[in-house]
Amino acid sequence: MTITTSASHSPTLLQRVSSVCTHVVQRYLPDPFLFAAILTFVVFLITMPVTGQSPLQVVDAFAGGFWNLLAFAMQMAMVVVTGHAMASAPVFKRFLAKLAGYATSPTQAIMIVTFISAVACLINWGFGLVVGAIFAKELATRVKGVDYRLLIASAYTGFLFWHGGLSGSVPLSLASGAGLAEATSGALTEAVPTSETIFSVVNMAIVGVMLIVIPLVNKAMHPNAENTFVIDPSLLEDSADQKQDAAPTTPAERLEQSVWVNRALALLGFTYIINYFIENGFALNLNIVNFVFLFTAILLHGTPKRLLHAIAQGTKNTAGILLQFPFYAGIMGMMVAAGPDGVSVAGAVSDWFVDISNELTFPVFTFLSAGIVNFFVPSGGGQWAVQAPIMMPAGLELGVPAAKTAMAIAWGDAWTNMIQPFWALPALSIAGLNAKDIMGYCIVTLLASGVIICAGFLFL
Repeated sequence: MTITTSASHSPTLLQRVSSVCTHVVQRYLPDPFLFAAILTFVVFLITMPVTGQSPLQVVDAFAGGFWNLLAFAMQMAMVVVTGHAMASAPVFKRFLAKLAGYATSPTQAIMIVTFISAVACLINWGFGLVVGAIFAKELATRVKGVDYRLLIASAYTGFLFWHGGLSGSVPLSLASGAGLAEATSGALTEAVPTSETIFSVVNMAIVGVMLIVIPLVNKAMHPNAENTFVIDPSLLEDSADQKQDAAPTTPAERLEQSVWVNRALALLGFTYIINYFIENGFALNLNIVNFVFLFTAILLHGTPKRLLHAIAQGTKNTAGILLQFPFYAGIMGMMVAAGPDGVSVAGAVSDWFVDISNELTFPVFTFLSAGIVNFFVPSGGGQWAVQAPIMMPAGLELGVPAAKTAMAIAWGDAWTNMIQPFWALPALSIAGLNAKDIMGYCIVTLLASGVIICAGFLFL
């Protein structure tokens, strides 16, 4: 990808910090798959002395966990695919083009894409990742002098918000109530409504403050002109964009381009969706979220042919998920495998934080421990499976509300995704960049958001 640079004033402190972080990341961060491979070896070596297991037992734990996230991986892949289908619908593209017209300077572009991506991720994380990257590309073609790498990084920082939003897997798992007693070692036996998690005072305060602060932090990182990477707009033209459908010449082609097929399917789907919310209220889970976005995409794309084109394009962004999820499931298998004394690596990390906690600090330490575990289990559902059996009973014993403990796990899972390249893959695929290009900026965002989240759990 060809880039150009221009020149200007001396950099600020935050610009220098982000520049150093970017340089270090460019030099030392491996490809996301290699990152997963390295984590596999690290956890393998740690598991033996911590748990007292033999090498063969650890290998068995890795292989035993390898396929445990297939259902969840399919749900995550569908989130990405349906999110892309939504974002690529003509009505959304026109909306994004209109929004991009409001940015008249590079820093305005950075702030707008951060905010839009964050709001979209609060609605649905897969949709947010995709729409943020698409919007960033639109801004790069319209705003002169904007740093393309920071633009895409800013779009990705919206992912910080996802687990505090409507598609957060931990709060949705609590809301469903399914298997809670087993998942939390008996700490929870009844469903916890989203009014106590997603729509709680603590969560909404954290989201509100970060919606203000994170765009400002990203804005402050924009390099001066001599260090700005500006991409040639012609390189961002998507050769895969759908062209005008040719006039149908056969009955099959007429059926493929019939709006009535999609309308009938949408009627069927939305009949269920409306009835679901009438009967269940705003009780969201991953399946209903995917159902809503899929049938909305069916309606907005108009014809089966256009829908299939959008789905095919979105499916390309799931390659990293399909390859890496089994390895992270294997890593999780090693993390939770208990030795002769009943000790696992994940348990040892969580127990250490529990031991140094009290009622006031427990949510903060839960958040930090979740951030550490997320390096090895970068999946909201997997994170919950690893930590809920330990942190939820401990929080109950200390008198911490179950919903607050659960949201601390959720925010920890989202937080260190800023320096875990796995979830950046869809956005990077759309942008034509690699993880090394954006992770330096994400380190700065990680630090800023960490302060806000800790303060929220400590003082609210």
